[in-house]
Amino acid sequence: MSLPQSVTSTLSDTFNIQINNSRTESGGSINRAFRISTNRGELFLKYNPSAPDDFFEKEAHGLKELNGAGSRLRIPEVIAVGKPNGETPGFLLMEFIPEGRNGDSFAFGAELARLHQTKKKSFGLDRDNYIGSLPQKNDHRDDWISFFVEMRINPQIKMAINSGKLSGGIQNNWNRLASKLDQMIPKFKPSLIHGDLWGGNYLFDETETAVLIDPAVYYGHPEMDLAFSKMFGGFSADFYEGYESVTPLEPGFSDRVAVYNMYPLLVHVNLFGGHYTSQFERFIKSF
Repeated sequence: MSLPQSVTSTLSDTFNIQINNSRTESGGSINRAFRISTNRGELFLKYNPSAPDDFFEKEAHGLKELNGAGSRLRIPEVIAVGKPNGETPGFLLMEFIPEGRNGDSFAFGAELARLHQTKKKSFGLDRDNYIGSLPQKNDHRDDWISFFVEMRINPQIKMAINSGKLSGGIQNNWNRLASKLDQMIPKFKPSLIHGDLWGGNYLFDETETAVLIDPAVYYGHPEMDLAFSKMFGGFSADFYEGYESVTPLEPGFSDRVAVYNMYPLLVHVNLFGGHYTSQFERFIKSF
C-alpha cells in the first residue's frame, strides 16, 4: 500500500513537506498509517478516506490538550492536519516516536495521576469529539453522574437499540443501575483524562517514557482512565502503584470498574456487536 498522491501533493503544496520515502505502520482498526522520511525528518502520518470531516482535527485538539497539561508524559507533536477535500482524504501528521524495548511503568502511573490534576469547573469539553470512529458528546455538566448518564451511556444505549444490537428492554435494566450511581461513585472534581486508555493507546519511547496516543479527551472522573486500563487485562502492577504514589484510590474502586467500563463495552457493542453484546447484556441484567 502506498500513500495517495493527493496526500503527498497536499503535504508539499500546503505544508512544504517533501516526502523522500515511506513505509506502512500499524494504524489500528480505523486508519491507514505510514512512517515517512521528509525534509523535516521522520514523521508519522495517518489518513482515512471515510472519516468525518472533523475527525483528525478533533484528535489533534485532544493531543494538544494533553500536551498542555504539564505532566511528563510524552504526547506526539502535531505537525499538520488535513481536512477531506475532493479526492484527498483527511489526515493527521505528527512527529514519529520510535518505540523502546522497555518502559518505566511506575513513572507512567505517577505521571497519569499528575495529568489528572489538571482541573476544570465542569465535566465535558468545549467541543464534541470521537471515541474510535463513534461520535462522543461532551456537553458540560456540573456533576459527574449526570455527565456519565447523559453524555456517555444514554447515547450508546440508544444507538445500540436503534440498530437492533440491543433489545429495548435493556433500557429498564440501565435505568435501575443509573438510580444507584450516586451511592456507588465518589465525588471528584472534573479532571483531564485521556478517555480511551487501553493497552493499544500508549507506548514507551527509547528513554522509557510513556507516550499517549489516540486520545478521546474530556474532563471527567479520573477513575474512568484507570478502569479503561483494565478493559483488556490491565496494565502492570507497577503502573497502579505509581498512580497511587501520587493519588491514592478511593475505597471500592475495583467494584466500580465494571460500571465505568460499560462505556467502552457499549462502544464495542455498537462497532462490532457479537460477543460484546452478550457480555454487556449479562452485566446489565445483574442489576
